[in-house]
Amino acid sequence: MFSDADVAALYDRMYPWDPGLRPEGRFYNKLVMAADSVLDVGCGTGGMLAYAREHGHRGRLVGLDPDRAALERAKRLADVEWAEGTAADARWAACFDLATMTGHAFQCLITDDDVRASLTAICASLRDSGRLVFESRHPQAWQDWNPSNVSDITDASGNALRVWHEVESVADQVVTLTETTARPGGTVLRVDRATLRFPGTETITAFLTTAGFEIEAQYGDWHHGPITSVSREIITVARKKAATLRPPAL
Repeated sequence: MFSDADVAALYDRMYPWDPGLRPEGRFYNKLVMAADSVLDVGCGTGGMLAYAREHGHRGRLVGLDPDRAALERAKRLADVEWAEGTAADARWAACFDLATMTGHAFQCLITDDDVRASLTAICASLRDSGRLVFESRHPQAWQDWNPSNVSDITDASGNALRVWHEVESVADQVVTLTETTARPGGTVLRVDRATLRFPGTETITAFLTTAGFEIEAQYGDWHHGPITSVSREIITVARKKAATLRPPAL
């Protein structure tokens, strides 16, 4: 049996959080280290916040995720606050300078109501002028998911594994796919199914504006390049609009 805990451990092997090796790590780490307080929405196994704490961050770090197995793995680091729940469950009020959604967590918000509720809750958790930073795969990027793009990896116990993805359906902005984990000889250990949304820049901007944000920047890659027809990412930096103070009535 390949358990949820095994999946969480394999995720860390496949996608280690190391700003020295991965450009997305460098991009986020610079923002996290510059912020006094950080809320990582969809924190998964907690790699980003763990790295920040281990490399000198002394402010408040909070990770939020609905995946219990991933969160149990994150909780091995006690010097960070960990909370179980979705983005819409965020109940902090004006507590953070920065909120992040890494690992394409934003794409797990499928319906318009999901997106609105999540962004509204995140906005409320930020201080005035606080930032929300996240990435979403470019709408064309789902075409990379096919069995020819197989990953061979060795798990923490030294077992060889193969992981590949296949798209089942595409409807409007929503893609349903499977992730298969198997032995190199073909024995399937586990098949997971996921549904992800692939919004374009206009849709993302509209949702953020409605939730109380304004766009500060959008990039097509982790080196701050523009979004083009061949981009694989839509990386968004949004800032919470400062509260408008009304003059007292005369």
